[in-house]
Amino acid sequence: MTVVVSGFEPFGGDETNPSWDTAQALAARADELVGQDVVAVRLPVTFDGAWPVLADAIREHAPTVVVALGLAGGSRGVRLERIAIDVVDARIPDNAGAAPVDQPVVDGGPAAYWSGLPLKGALAALRAEGIPAEVSNTAGTYVCNATFYQLMHHARSVPGMRAGFVHVPAVDVLPVDTQVRAVATVVRAALSGEPEPVIAAGAEA
Repeated sequence: MTVVVSGFEPFGGDETNPSWDTAQALAARADELVGQDVVAVRLPVTFDGAWPVLADAIREHAPTVVVALGLAGGSRGVRLERIAIDVVDARIPDNAGAAPVDQPVVDGGPAAYWSGLPLKGALAALRAEGIPAEVSNTAGTYVCNATFYQLMHHARSVPGMRAGFVHVPAVDVLPVDTQVRAVATVVRAALSGEPEPVIAAGAEA
């Protein structure tokens, strides 16, 4: 079985992006942490470019699991994204200068897609390791959400592939080594195929 883990290039004036640093480091330690091959894919922070790069990697490697990573700078832990929505509403321009507002990710697509990852199983495993994590009910409306939506739009036609999106925090919240362990935990949960535990992880607002 092969796993694809993607991360993004830096954006917004930052010199690095921990999502890519984490994906790269996990691929280098895949035998130790996952027990399967992990392919790391670096995505551009552009609405037009991110999904084609990830789609090419999926076609090339035919992965069993795909975990797309992105940076959520204000987060206090790992965010397991539950839902992708069919809207782009850019607060800042992407790295190509595009800033679409109130546009669909996929014309005529459904309003939303659920993650295909075992979110509650991953949450339980992350908590057991003492890694701060939550199930998030919004992946935003920027390139992360657009990539997540396109990934799930594609995954519906690939039987057996488990895919989804995880936001990681800044490195001053969780160092990259901890982020690597966290994402490895998510990947192992996805590979296991075990039934989801019943764990309350909702939000009041």
